[in-house]
Amino acid sequence: MSASPRVRGWCPGAWRPMATGDGLLVRVRPPLGRLTRARMLSLCEAAETWGSGLIELTRRANLQLRGVSEAGWPELMAFLVEHGLAAPDAEGERRPALLLAPDWREGDATHEAARLLERRLADWPALPDKWGLALDAGPAPVLRDVPADLRLERSREGGLLVRADGRELGTPVADVEAAVALMTRLAHWFVDAGGLAAGRMRRLAAPLPAWAAATAARAESSGDTPILTPGPHPAGRVVGLPFGRATASALRAVLHDDITDIRVTPWRRLLLEGEHANSTLNTQESAPDAGLIHDPRDPRLAMDACPGAPFCAQASVATQGLAQALAERRGEGPGESAAGRLHVSGCAKGCARSGPAEVCLTGRDGRYDLILGGRADDTPVATGLGESDAIEYWETRDALRL
Repeated sequence: MSASPRVRGWCPGAWRPMATGDGLLVRVRPPLGRLTRARMLSLCEAAETWGSGLIELTRRANLQLRGVSEAGWPELMAFLVEHGLAAPDAEGERRPALLLAPDWREGDATHEAARLLERRLADWPALPDKWGLALDAGPAPVLRDVPADLRLERSREGGLLVRADGRELGTPVADVEAAVALMTRLAHWFVDAGGLAAGRMRRLAAPLPAWAAATAARAESSGDTPILTPGPHPAGRVVGLPFGRATASALRAVLHDDITDIRVTPWRRLLLEGEHANSTLNTQESAPDAGLIHDPRDPRLAMDACPGAPFCAQASVATQGLAQALAERRGEGPGESAAGRLHVSGCAKGCARSGPAEVCLTGRDGRYDLILGGRADDTPVATGLGESDAIEYWETRDALRL
């Protein structure tokens, strides 16, 4: 029997890189989920100078460099700090990550809460490494499927609420100041209630304290469908990263002079802000491939695939090639709902997607397990599949659906 994949219990950062199959993995947290064009170009330069040239966009809207050597990491860190891509010391990176709904605007509740938290997180207690906050105070939550421990959302009545992950209801608050104060108090309560042993808020069995009574239902959500589709956008243009990765050269090719900022998202796509509406790249017909996704019908938008072998030491299968082969056989995508998703995972950890998918192929001992309607670690309906078996299943399945 094969060994279970090792769960490290922490996420890589810039100051704390993680050793993987292709070298060190160095993760960058864009402040407020946004980088200037100059900083994004600097990140591309860093990826090519000290890494493999690949840049990945994670489910938590972080950017990461692959293939960094231990010898080159100190120089890379000096470069990242100099160009505002990493905190000047490791202490800043240990604070809970802030994930903002990508449609935030200057001065709205999401943005205001992020600014307040940036100033106050230094006074928070030490929390588990994977802890994070989702600031999602638009008309309806869009980050409900993104991992987070505390969430700022709207109630069905339109007011603000703070919701502890794993609880259906949230605690209503009067304004952003009260929301940040309640989040701070809940973080301390989490530690006092034994949360450090539990690791995440959703795993903590203790009932919420009386002063944080959860009584408000959150606003209805659009579910699994991202709010940003590749193509023209009122603020610029959206591009997708195939399976969450692209080369630095591919990204550099779309960072034209009229782009001011780049917003990252947890849906493996970027919003290029400031691109002129009349740009020749704003039409599907004229958009070059450049290794990115420009067409909202691209089937890869409804697929999740981790880096796989040889990039990840825990993966026993090369996921990227199979995912691309299946995409080419899928034709135009059926949409981006969970019912139509395909997940190719190098191991049972399911790093690319924590939720269920219609079809999941999980690597085990160099072969694939087939899981229907479940997660990467669920019980398979078939085991020991090779790539050709997976492709044959996919083609037969599509034929039966027609």
